[in-house]
Amino acid sequence: MSAPVAVTAQVAIRRDGILRRLADIILAALALLALAPVMIAVALAIRLTGPGPALYRQERVGRGGHPFRMLKFRTMVVGADRGGALVTGKRDPRITRTGAVLRATKADELPQLLNVLRGDMTLIGPRPEVARYVALYSPAERALLLVRPGLTGPGQLHFSAEQAGELDGRTDPEQHYVSHQHHQKLALDLDYLVHRSLREDVTVVLRTLASLLRP
Repeated sequence: MSAPVAVTAQVAIRRDGILRRLADIILAALALLALAPVMIAVALAIRLTGPGPALYRQERVGRGGHPFRMLKFRTMVVGADRGGALVTGKRDPRITRTGAVLRATKADELPQLLNVLRGDMTLIGPRPEVARYVALYSPAERALLLVRPGLTGPGQLHFSAEQAGELDGRTDPEQHYVSHQHHQKLALDLDYLVHRSLREDVTVVLRTLASLLRP
């Protein structure tokens, strides 16, 4: 990672292009078709193992600072977002048993392919944050809002299961996240956007697949 990127007030990033959007539409549509049986099975498992909807919708900040509803398979008890921190550790008691499996396999993120198809998101880019954390962005970090947020990206990969585990048992997990993890993730995403290329995208895809296959 280039050290100056995180502190530079003006960041020249490579923005979304027509070819990227076309690739998003084609690949997201193909993935939705191929994964439809899996997504139906996941939705049924959530509904059959506890009360509440299969999908969870959370308002995130997208390109240009515009809010959108990001979709996920629900992994926590109903109302969890109204009764605790917005970041979660591996042993957060609000996570359901089915949800723990979905988080471990990243299957809870699959509905975001619909966000990609709708144009809210792109396949590879900085992860969308809630408004509470976007308000903490530095001037340089706000350059992330010039592009569509991504389904996966360097920052997302950085926030691994081990780092999520760091939040367990802390009195204020959000404060730890903001102080020790949030800006590190953003710096990685900024560095990616400055050097964005097909090679970088392939690297992110391979790292994402490796993380999914890791036991």
